[in-house]
Amino acid sequence: MNTSRGRARFGVLVPFTNTNLEPDLALMCPAGISLHVARMGGYDEDEIPDESQMHGLGAADLDESLRLLLGAKPDVVLYGCTSATLTHGPQFDRELATRISAESGAKTVTAAGALVHALTTLGAKRIGFASPYVPAINNMAIGFLDELGFETVQRSEVTQTLDNTGQGALDPDAVFQLGLAADHPKADVLVLSCTDMRSVETLARLEIAVGKPVISSNQAMLFQAMHLLNLKEPIQGFGQLLERPR
Repeated sequence: MNTSRGRARFGVLVPFTNTNLEPDLALMCPAGISLHVARMGGYDEDEIPDESQMHGLGAADLDESLRLLLGAKPDVVLYGCTSATLTHGPQFDRELATRISAESGAKTVTAAGALVHALTTLGAKRIGFASPYVPAINNMAIGFLDELGFETVQRSEVTQTLDNTGQGALDPDAVFQLGLAADHPKADVLVLSCTDMRSVETLARLEIAVGKPVISSNQAMLFQAMHLLNLKEPIQGFGQLLERPR
């Protein structure tokens, strides 16, 4: 019996230079969930992914990418860029999810919205925040989360300005150190934001080190997608969020 398909289809909209979202989802997804991916443009791969570039991605026309993705008839659509909507604000993020759902007929998860859903599920109020973004996007991300009731008590940033390739090339050890630097005694949860950062491979190790839950964009998207489809089984090895009974 083929157990690789049959339970649900996840349609994924991913920035065209992103190399980590697809393997992360493939690593974490339980049997029977198939992944169907369409790539998004709207930014320049040779430019630094700063607030202007990511703001442009968030505002880019999704019609063709979504049309092609819908050929797979997904049960849920994942909008796989966190900073694209963090740079626009919570209302934009909600409206984007509503629009994708209306056009696709599928349930919809955005990466930024999934972080909010995960933090709410965990009952977090204060967070440590880490990402590979430029400082201006981190400011916007922290403002986004603050507007929704989550106070950032510690932030951690990379020391150099990374291009699209550089963000995706951070190895799990580098991500672990970035996450450690975001910890604070008052933080309830650590947030590792960016769908192209190799966070999921270090979540369990980082949780042991800091003694609290750690969430990442890709892990949080999977968690919310499974919640929306009433898929309840815990997933081991990728942080407390996915391991908790649902």
